[in-house]
Amino acid sequence: MTGVKLMKFIPENSSDSFQQLGFFVIEKFLSDAEVAQIHAELSRVQKDVIPKMPASEVYYDQKGDSNSLKQLQRLHVHDTFFNTLMINSPFQKIAEHLLGEPVAGKNLQYFNKSPVVSQPTPPHQDGYYFMIEPVKAVTLWLALDHVDEGNGCVRYLPKSHLHGLRPHSRTGTLGFSQGITDYGNENDLADEIPLCCAPGTLIGHHANTVHRADQNYSLNRDRRPIGLIYYAASVSEDETGHNNYQASLVKDLQEDNLI
Repeated sequence: MTGVKLMKFIPENSSDSFQQLGFFVIEKFLSDAEVAQIHAELSRVQKDVIPKMPASEVYYDQKGDSNSLKQLQRLHVHDTFFNTLMINSPFQKIAEHLLGEPVAGKNLQYFNKSPVVSQPTPPHQDGYYFMIEPVKAVTLWLALDHVDEGNGCVRYLPKSHLHGLRPHSRTGTLGFSQGITDYGNENDLADEIPLCCAPGTLIGHHANTVHRADQNYSLNRDRRPIGLIYYAASVSEDETGHNNYQASLVKDLQEDNLI
């Protein structure tokens, strides 16, 4: 995967879309065979890697049910294959292209919206979690399944990255602990763009872009992507504030018996 020429991956309009709308889409970013390889590696991770990961980085829709895996955090730290996807890879080159400078890979995540039991993803801006200044970061989102409005596709609010961070508060949603408090007015809902994706499609957004997703309404279709987060090298991180927030969050999740 890492040897393919970068320009195969970057249509001329992707940077314009990212700058103007706050998100972009690249279809057929990975082949079916490459997507199948990632699925195989994720199966290996579930068997061999997850048992060694801290509980604070492994979330289940139903605690104790290994078949209800919801989210993995910092997978690039725990596994060599996913570290290779994250660091010095075509994904990183795209992030550098979009942000216009060198980047640091911060988090490789795995998500699943399981049928029936999944929750909606609250409207939020990733930059609220990141605690960086300036808010100059990108999240890349690689579809591993067919994704549509029935199983919880991402919904973007175009140009929302141009207006700074909106107020957030705790949501009670496992894996998405903060949500926008004033979301849902007539303009928000009318302007939303749902992004339906085939496996191998790469979408991505600016850290200030408002986005959300419905629950998975289907009866038998998963909605699995991996997400890769990159910060511009020029940002300053509030590491103390971020670490304190994470510690508080873990404490709350443990008290609620969610991890």
